[in-house]
Amino acid sequence: MTTNLKPDPAMIGGVPQAPLAFLPDPAKLFDKRAKRFAFLAEHGGNLEPYLRFLGDLTALQARLAAELPPLPALPADRIELARASRMPPIDRAALAADQAMHETLARLVTGAEALNMPDAARLALQAVAAAGIADRHWLLTNVLSDSIPEDSVAPHLFAAAAVQLHLARLAAPLDAAKLVPIRIGTCPTCGGRPVSSSVMGAAGIENVRYAACGSCATQWNEVRIKCLCCGSNKSISYRSVETDEATVKAELCSECHSWVKILYQVKNHSLEPVADDVASLGLDLLMKETEFRRGGFNPYLAGY
Repeated sequence: MTTNLKPDPAMIGGVPQAPLAFLPDPAKLFDKRAKRFAFLAEHGGNLEPYLRFLGDLTALQARLAAELPPLPALPADRIELARASRMPPIDRAALAADQAMHETLARLVTGAEALNMPDAARLALQAVAAAGIADRHWLLTNVLSDSIPEDSVAPHLFAAAAVQLHLARLAAPLDAAKLVPIRIGTCPTCGGRPVSSSVMGAAGIENVRYAACGSCATQWNEVRIKCLCCGSNKSISYRSVETDEATVKAELCSECHSWVKILYQVKNHSLEPVADDVASLGLDLLMKETEFRRGGFNPYLAGY
């Protein structure tokens, strides 16, 4: 008996190709992240109050993702122009003045008033609630440029939560097949920096690496052993607080002296790029004693 076998379109030369990117499902994304924060808080030691607060804030993001009206789709011509120009379709620079972005911030600030939080966070929330349009524009601009002043971290935390929610909702309806690689360590959806990267299984391929955007939560494929800051693969090494079997490590580059966390989801499927980045703060404190600078962007760790 003869059987006709059609070639698998996902195979090129017999080797499966990992998709460039996975786009977020906002409600599911924030719900999963909130549950991970809650779990980590139970084992968080001194970090427990902060992890629990972030879990509640992320649960609010999940509720708002389900409640807010749909955002207007990005114009098709802009998406095609971005693709042709090898640029991300979402223009982050324009969002600080976007009315829908400010409405998202307003809804998040109102919802956050009911959350339990440390006194410093409560004062920051009240400051954001009372802020005028110019001050809110300043907060959003800083977050969207991945640059948060160390002397005003607390109010930026709420702006960052709003940015995460808004960008994830903008990214969700896009066609991942129309995204193109931008440059190493750059989100193909919004141009943001990675919060961390994860070694996982995807599309039937084991041990592939996907970087996770700290803003819109798009995950995009990157070469396994390569610096996400400069692209070098010459002098990459790894450090961890625990043993060599740790599931969260710092990936160090001796070329540009930067580091980004790498999570091994192949060993622990429950790891979440943002939540586990915060929970592994001990690794950040370890790396602060070295000459390497943190390359990953997580607004929840600004100031550390």
